[in-house]
Amino acid sequence: MEDGPGNVLSGGRGLRTRPDAVAWDAARVLAHAAARPGAAVSRPLDAADGCVLGTPLVSPGAVPPVDRAAMDGYAVRGPGPWRVDGHVVAGAADPGTLVDGQATGIVTGAALPAGTTSVVRYEDAVVNGDRLEGPAEDGRHIRRAGEECKPGEQLLPAGVVVDPAVLGLAAAVGLNRLTVIPRPTVAAVVTGDELVHRGPSGPGRVRDAIGPMLPGLITRAGAQLVTHGGTPPRSVQHLPDSLSELTRALGETEADLILVSGSSAAGPADHLRPALTSLGAEFVVDGVACRPGHPQALARLTDGRLVLGLPGNPFAALVAFLTLGVATITRMRGLRLPELTHIAVPGGVPCHPTSTRLVPVRLTAHGAVPIGHGGSAMLRGPAAADALAVVAPGPAEAIAARLLPLDPGIA
Repeated sequence: MEDGPGNVLSGGRGLRTRPDAVAWDAARVLAHAAARPGAAVSRPLDAADGCVLGTPLVSPGAVPPVDRAAMDGYAVRGPGPWRVDGHVVAGAADPGTLVDGQATGIVTGAALPAGTTSVVRYEDAVVNGDRLEGPAEDGRHIRRAGEECKPGEQLLPAGVVVDPAVLGLAAAVGLNRLTVIPRPTVAAVVTGDELVHRGPSGPGRVRDAIGPMLPGLITRAGAQLVTHGGTPPRSVQHLPDSLSELTRALGETEADLILVSGSSAAGPADHLRPALTSLGAEFVVDGVACRPGHPQALARLTDGRLVLGLPGNPFAALVAFLTLGVATITRMRGLRLPELTHIAVPGGVPCHPTSTRLVPVRLTAHGAVPIGHGGSAMLRGPAAADALAVVAPGPAEAIAARLLPLDPGIA
């Protein structure tokens, strides 16, 4: 369903993109600008992974709060040799005080006795009875109070994606909750009377390849996949080619962003635009000058929900998600639209005269190498590729391009 008559013009050499289609780069910018970040909320640490910090991460106290041992060994005071006297147990609230010439056993992370000048590692210690010798440079193997951070110190700015390291840091400074922008909710609808969901294609039947792609794309982009009712279980909704059913689904689906695949062109079974029109939606992007994927569209419903129309061919749908979907979700998470890196294409790649090409490539020490199998209905190329080369329109061949990650979680 990619090449419907509402999205292309007939020509003597086949189909070409409609003249009012938005340039690929501009479409990404428009999609990013059309979305709105979610409201910041307080979440316990175990519910904050994958969210974005809504406020800076500030330490409520010093870390560590007291001087601690950085190694298992002996806390000592002054130059050696030392007399070994006792052992500081892990978790001791009062480790006592050392006098000159005194040592005490200690474990990593334990609070140091007052007066400690160094820690002698077990590996370096020579013990004879209660007598200890070893290297003891002042301050060696000691984590000083406030060494990692001071009370009230900003550790991370707002806008940082919460990952396991951030969660660990928050716990280390004593926080139980974080203020975050939650992951946006995304629902996915796949339409098509011809689709089958098990087994191979057959005459008049096409195996759905888009439905299995969408959950992973959505979660990797940092969003949460929900059903049309707005809650898990995480699944894709399948609809026949029906204007009334699609209109009903769009009206009832409770999600920040609704993906609709297979209805974005303008053939007799393509009902997305009539459904959106009947619901009073405003089109943000209606067609993108790219190959594949030009029938993609983004619209805003009257209540602020966004609807992304994906072409019905698998690679075209993937390109549309990576173009408009990722830009929209990125903004909903409160993040900037990432810039794409530049790379050489030593063997060159043909340009399209008016449209941006998205070409599956492998990355080598010499640059990007196109691998073929990049037709709009094909997934063999993108499945084997490291990235997509973004090839700007031009009259001939490009020897340089930008890289669009196939994994939407890679900025």
